[in-house]
Amino acid sequence: MSDERKLQVLRAIVQDYVSTSEPVGSKALLERHQLGVSAATVRNDMAALEDEGLIAAPHTSAGRIPTDAGYRLYVDKLSQIKPLSKAERKAIEQFLVRSVDLDDVLSRTVRLLSSLTGQAAVVQYPSLNTATVRHVELVPRAADRLTLVVILSTGQVEQRVIELGRSLTEQEIDELINDLRAGLNDRTAGLRRSPASHALLRWADELSEPTQEAGSVVATAVAGVLAEEREDRVLLGGTANLVRSSGDFALSLGPLLDALEEHMVLLRLLSHEVGEAATDGVAVRIGTENAIRGLTGTSVVTTAYDADSLASLGVLGPTRMDYPSTMAAVRAVARYVADIIDN
Repeated sequence: MSDERKLQVLRAIVQDYVSTSEPVGSKALLERHQLGVSAATVRNDMAALEDEGLIAAPHTSAGRIPTDAGYRLYVDKLSQIKPLSKAERKAIEQFLVRSVDLDDVLSRTVRLLSSLTGQAAVVQYPSLNTATVRHVELVPRAADRLTLVVILSTGQVEQRVIELGRSLTEQEIDELINDLRAGLNDRTAGLRRSPASHALLRWADELSEPTQEAGSVVATAVAGVLAEEREDRVLLGGTANLVRSSGDFALSLGPLLDALEEHMVLLRLLSHEVGEAATDGVAVRIGTENAIRGLTGTSVVTTAYDADSLASLGVLGPTRMDYPSTMAAVRAVARYVADIIDN
């Protein structure tokens, strides 16, 4: 018995079941696919696939459906992900390029992924704790205050008001900003938040007149902003798609929806295990491969879009999923998000 032919039969079963949601029989396979073999051969191949735990009979009908192991073999045999069409890529680019800041980029990403795949979408913010400083700017606000603007490598913009402790003339403020701007950027650009904070504290102690007093206040304030620890954030969207697919889940949706309410569960969904198998950078966890309680009846398709912080995005849905299309959409969206953030 040919392993390649059995794999061909498995592919056909997966494709038909995903398309129709009905158990697939040998007669339907012969009618819909050019398998080039007899009905008896197809039945023998299906029996062998069932013995190997790759397909199963959901009830007493002649039809079979893929098991988690069957989906896994099917996904593993995808040597590469078929790219989206030019029109699809253009639509993704046009939707994301209208974003005005990082929050808008990721909000649009969740909506886009959910719409493209018909699944629930999850996007992780780039970790601000691992981000590097791209630029520091000071803007006059009042006689005794400045606005601090810190731009990070993730595209995130931090703004704070710095109290100088005393009033300065407009000329003094302009001179202070001119004296400090280069020093702030020379000591922080390209560094992660914590090292940049320490560098500024050392610099604050080294400042001399005439900028020593006000300069020390500013440098210390910037160091404090950079030293702030930030919790990783995630966005979830499209959970209504899970409700519309409720018939694909063996158990109640309650445990699944409860699990998705937990912040740490969402972060774990997007985490990539060392050595985890991936196709073109896209990882797929199917059914019982998801160890999180409530998610064992789902499949999760994820990929990283920010190399520095390993921030990821992905989708979650039933195991009866169009894996090639979903993987292609996840990969394409991740690439556009990465380009937007890098620029």
